[in-house]
Amino acid sequence: MAKAKTPADLTITPRDVRFGRDTRYRRWWLNDDPIATAFYNALSVTFPKGEGFFVDSVRRFREGTPPRLHAEIGAFVKQEVIHTREHVAFNRHVVDQGYDISRLEARVDRELALTRDRPAIGKLAATMCLEHFTAIIAHELVANPAHLAGGDQQAADLWRWHAIEEIEHKGVAYDTWLHATRDWTRFRRWWVKALVMVITTKKFFSGRTEGMLDLLEQDGLRGAGVKWRLFKYAFGRPGMARKVLGAWASFFLPGFHPWNHDDRSLIGLVDSEYAAARLPAVA
Repeated sequence: MAKAKTPADLTITPRDVRFGRDTRYRRWWLNDDPIATAFYNALSVTFPKGEGFFVDSVRRFREGTPPRLHAEIGAFVKQEVIHTREHVAFNRHVVDQGYDISRLEARVDRELALTRDRPAIGKLAATMCLEHFTAIIAHELVANPAHLAGGDQQAADLWRWHAIEEIEHKGVAYDTWLHATRDWTRFRRWWVKALVMVITTKKFFSGRTEGMLDLLEQDGLRGAGVKWRLFKYAFGRPGMARKVLGAWASFFLPGFHPWNHDDRSLIGLVDSEYAAARLPAVA
């Protein structure tokens, strides 16, 4: 079995915070930019059902894990449940601004339906891959304030809070995978995770792009020019997709582990704002 490299002194701390309950976001809440707003709105629509999938996939393998991982899975579940609640609330703001998100939600349903009859270990592998996506996006969101500059305060705070918790628990699904596949050969483990990541990446990019274009079309923005603007936003400036590309590729390297890059210092940049909301450790 490959040895997990999660820091021994890491603490995963759920923070019970509520955002945007007494405010109304602008339609283009991120810097009055429809492209930037669609980028995050489309991503948020995937979270409630997607994070439910993550929780179910990881929790299925909790029994029999070492005590520390057992506790980390419990904390991971608690964090994801709160994330789901807050993105449900955020998505209500999206709807309140006149957007129809039913087609985006239907696509998420179709994507999840494809996994329904798959083995549990396959669902865990998909979760591990998607958790890598959320972790590297989270890192970039906190490391580079330009991504959320000009955003409505409560909305930007939601994304920053979510980001630090994604960084904090970024190793849980991976460590669960290592435990669940402890009897596999190293090559078999690498081959399966690499294959699943390639498939997951294709579905992630195609699905989220379709969702962004759907929301932009509802703003009357369509055509090749809009697609080019979206491409420039993702790969040019601020360039979220471009900036996470190297971290995404590191997943395929022998010896990869999410905590090979210890970026807990980023958590400290935001965590103090939610000190009063920290929940007790989950055993």
